[in-house]
Amino acid sequence: MAQTFGTPFIGRADELARLTGVLERAKQGDPRAVLVAGDAGVGKTRTLAEAAAHAAATGMTVLTGHCVDLGDVGLPYLPFTEILGALATDERFAPALAAHPAVGPLLGAGPGTGADHGGRLQLFEGLAGLLAAVTDISPLLLVLEDLHWADQSSRDLLRFLLSRGILQRPAAGASAHRLAVFASYRADDLHRRHPLRPLLAELIRLPAVDRLELRPMPDAEVARLVRALRTDPVPDTTVTRIVERAEGNAFYAEELLAALPGGVDPASPAMPSGLADVLLIRIEQLSETAQQVLRTAAVAGRRVEHDLLRDAVQLPEDALESALREAVGRQLLVPDEAAAYSFRHALTREAVYADLLPGERVRLHGTFARLLAENGRSARSAAERAHHSRESHDLADALTASLEAADHAQRVGAPAEELRHVEMALELWPAVDAAARPGDGDQVTLTLRASAAAARAGESHRAVHLTRAALALAGSDADSELAARVRYTLAGNLMRIDSLKAAFTYSSEALAMIPEEPPSYTWVWAAATHVMAARYVGRDEDAERVARQALRTAEQLRLVDAQADLLVSLVGLEPDNRRTRRGRDRLRQARELARGSGNVPVEMRALYNLAIGCYESGDLDECLNWLGEGLDRARRSGLVSSPYALELRYLQSLVLYTLGRWDECVTAAASDAERLPAAAGFATGPALYVAVARGDEDAADRARALLAGPFDWLATLIGGIVLTDAAALRGDADAAVGRMRDTIGALTGNTATDRPDVGVRLAALALSAVADTAVELRLTGDEAEARRWTDTAAELVETARVTADRGEDGSRQGPEGLAWLARAEAEWLRAHSGPDVPAWEKAVTAFGYGDPYELARCRWRLAEALLAADRRVEAAEQAREARGTAVRLGAEPLREAVDALVRRGRLGETPSGADRSPVLTARESDVLLLLSRGRTNRQIGEELFISGKTASVHVSNILAKLGAASRTEAVAIAYREGLVTPGPDGP
Repeated sequence: MAQTFGTPFIGRADELARLTGVLERAKQGDPRAVLVAGDAGVGKTRTLAEAAAHAAATGMTVLTGHCVDLGDVGLPYLPFTEILGALATDERFAPALAAHPAVGPLLGAGPGTGADHGGRLQLFEGLAGLLAAVTDISPLLLVLEDLHWADQSSRDLLRFLLSRGILQRPAAGASAHRLAVFASYRADDLHRRHPLRPLLAELIRLPAVDRLELRPMPDAEVARLVRALRTDPVPDTTVTRIVERAEGNAFYAEELLAALPGGVDPASPAMPSGLADVLLIRIEQLSETAQQVLRTAAVAGRRVEHDLLRDAVQLPEDALESALREAVGRQLLVPDEAAAYSFRHALTREAVYADLLPGERVRLHGTFARLLAENGRSARSAAERAHHSRESHDLADALTASLEAADHAQRVGAPAEELRHVEMALELWPAVDAAARPGDGDQVTLTLRASAAAARAGESHRAVHLTRAALALAGSDADSELAARVRYTLAGNLMRIDSLKAAFTYSSEALAMIPEEPPSYTWVWAAATHVMAARYVGRDEDAERVARQALRTAEQLRLVDAQADLLVSLVGLEPDNRRTRRGRDRLRQARELARGSGNVPVEMRALYNLAIGCYESGDLDECLNWLGEGLDRARRSGLVSSPYALELRYLQSLVLYTLGRWDECVTAAASDAERLPAAAGFATGPALYVAVARGDEDAADRARALLAGPFDWLATLIGGIVLTDAAALRGDADAAVGRMRDTIGALTGNTATDRPDVGVRLAALALSAVADTAVELRLTGDEAEARRWTDTAAELVETARVTADRGEDGSRQGPEGLAWLARAEAEWLRAHSGPDVPAWEKAVTAFGYGDPYELARCRWRLAEALLAADRRVEAAEQAREARGTAVRLGAEPLREAVDALVRRGRLGETPSGADRSPVLTARESDVLLLLSRGRTNRQIGEELFISGKTASVHVSNILAKLGAASRTEAVAIAYREGLVTPGPDGP
């Protein structure tokens, strides 16, 4: 199945050697993948064709799948469908295909199972298993071309195959996979927000995946190619001009040369100025019949089946064959063994298509739409037919085909493609006569379907927009059932974007529109939604009353999934809440009910509450177990970007951070950030806590970027923690307190509570900066200013006390909140009267529930307090423990602070020199002067023309030489010892 070319292969010897090396390793059972990148025309297809020819010649089976540009129409799994179609024609692999029926939907063998029942995972695992079985029969090379046009489902499947499937080493005793995967894409097509970019960033980090970039060819190689393409000599001036204009692009050079009439110098004005012109001039050299065939093929796309092209072009068989032979002979079209033709280069097809007359284009699109409708090939024909019908202005058929394509995308668990197709149908709906529209739907219901697909795809704001559109469409004439459904759907979507007061308004309206009697499905779900909305705005009594009545009605109607949803809500309203064993037993009951009913979103809601209940009660290992189960359920159901899946990802990242598994946290966050929707930035947020703790100066900027979009409650919480802690670490008490207050204000603006649980943590973080400032002011003798900060400390510790005692849900906080309260109390005492040993001992004990970093920070402060109490042996032990944790986690700022304390207190085995006679270099003196003026490392670097990292090294050296625990303390010491002097306006 490898393509062959008549032109010589020049200039890619090193790249081909790398690919053939991968093939040899694959044949020995070392599976590998290579991502081949390069600009259009640079030689990706040709290089892969040579590698495929080598593979075929050495006994490998070669299977190729192409991604196709259909504009905004997505066709799920197209390249894999093509691969399986080719595989099915080889009798050697018939038993393997029969043993993996899960791939049937991609072969047109049936509709497949619904996404909610694991059909997507079964399909993915089935294909991985099939490919593994094929490699037992023959070593295999998979070639995937033009990934920049891949649909989202194909990208998801490729991610699965490379990260979890066919590239993984088999279990002990199993045969190795003799497999290589080569995938190409246009690097120049990947704009900043191109959907392929996140996948590439993720895949390239896998140990079995390499990247091969085809750069423009050197001029000497292009010249060799130009000369090799002609049997007759080419003048040097012609070669030089072509090389200049080709700019290393092999295809461009070939087309420039092929377009040259004999003896004409390419520098003459008659020479075309752009590649499109070159291509069209070359095509115009064909017979009129061959041009007609090319124009028709261009409308079909990059690749067209022979039978479809024959029916569309409507030429006698012999005339068609002659035209095709001419196009193939001129290397404009390339045939394959599947009785289809592809344009040798996408640019050729694009140039031909752009040159069509408007009427001609419309007519040919209409022809293909009609033929696809007649052939009735379900999956591919529906998506392609929608495209062709729309371009031919047959809007009624485009509407029908778009809905068919949406149904197919839903069946195979591709919510992003389903959303695109449904939105296309919504665009077409008003333009289609009522008599020609589908009889089993209406615009309001279709809009609600689009909002549901948007929610499943993680596009929460889009889901709200669509549901508001449904509300406007319904108007005042809608029946009460539909009007209520629209409103409670809107309320649910509004809760996902933290617009909680509006959600309560709409849920109340929905409930008022439907009578409680007689019992109905719509009333139960309106009530279930209202219960959640009422809880969010603090109407707990209202929520519990409605929940209990709705649960009775759901039991009467046997609405098992609604029962499960209401049970989850009731656990949050009862004394035995999710933090208790009894509460989690009821959540497990709700989870089983939801699983039995097949309602995956409700099941995931139960799993999320089980996980966060364990987190809040300090049982982090059990929390991770529930998180793993919930995320696996999301993957198997195609709901990886749905609201509760994102909440589960966030909580998993938070637990990994809390447990000190920082590298895992950062790796998982990087992977998630590349593939999740932009609005899901909060899911990777805890990795920013790691960045701050490791001294990453970019962490604050990344936190501000997280806050730049539409309001998101979790994003606001994460950004507030990062920016408060960052300000505290650089000794900026004003900024730390200001950020804490702003964050609490923003978090309380959308809820009824004025005490978000995170207020305890924020208060403790801000208090550390306040205490540092008060201590330093007392050292410099400024008692009045020190008292001002002591008063601020008293205000902050009161905030922590009140919040810990009665948080968001009115109950006392769990182990984490109480640990932060203990730290806040210790910081308050440090600000008020100095380090207090019992207070820091209490904080150390409190963080022993499972947060090694905060435990180490408290040990450092306890060592400081013990040293002040002249308990040096105990202080040294606490410092040693804190330093060990800091080194293990890579928490450099904490390590530096502990080392400074050890030096200052003579707690380590350091040389006994003079009390303190630091010798600073000239550069360190410059840095210290800027440090005394409050400059950040980045600002110091800019003023001294050095990098921020170099400035950071100088600051660390200064702290070490002065024995200072912080930048603020270093400045105080420098003033006291005369290393810097106050300016005219004071220090």
